[in-house]
Amino acid sequence: MKNDKDLEWTPVSVEHVIQDKWIDFRKVKYRFPDGSEFEPYYQYSRRSYVVIVAQDEEGNYLCVRQFRHGIGKVTVEFPAGGIESEGATDYSSEGAREDAQEAAKRELREETGYISDEWNHLITIPSNPTVADNYAFVFYAKNCKKASDLELDDTEFLELELHTEEEIKQLIDDGKFAQAIHVMAWLMTKN
Repeated sequence: MKNDKDLEWTPVSVEHVIQDKWIDFRKVKYRFPDGSEFEPYYQYSRRSYVVIVAQDEEGNYLCVRQFRHGIGKVTVEFPAGGIESEGATDYSSEGAREDAQEAAKRELREETGYISDEWNHLITIPSNPTVADNYAFVFYAKNCKKASDLELDDTEFLELELHTEEEIKQLIDDGKFAQAIHVMAWLMTKN
């Protein structure tokens, strides 16, 4: 078995195609372990984010329905959102970053109006390690209680929906619950 160092690619050059407060999209030339080089290989940095599998006191799952421009469809998913970084443009650095669980509590309240005192961290996982360097911090919140109205950002247009376990299964089967990490989070709560 090869050691990890024998499999690593070495960046030879990096061109920042777009670098702003939303994304750092790069074109990279790499040297492979055998010494050959390849370009272009595209990768990006974005803020890490939280996903919250949340249940109310009756056992219903709190979901949001919103348009997802990547696939051009309205989908249903769990509440989620970015972890705030103060003035960061380099999203791969730790820097001044909001605590992930605090971000989860904030996002749950903003997107649903619900709060919870029962939180469990399920997993922290790369969101797409093939091309991105950000992470998804996944939480499970139980016995959520309605505490306020929604507090949406200027770019958020969504609707709160409550779903039973059977309805979530059906949404997944029908391809309407389309976020892969959200489906993974759902399955983790079933174990």
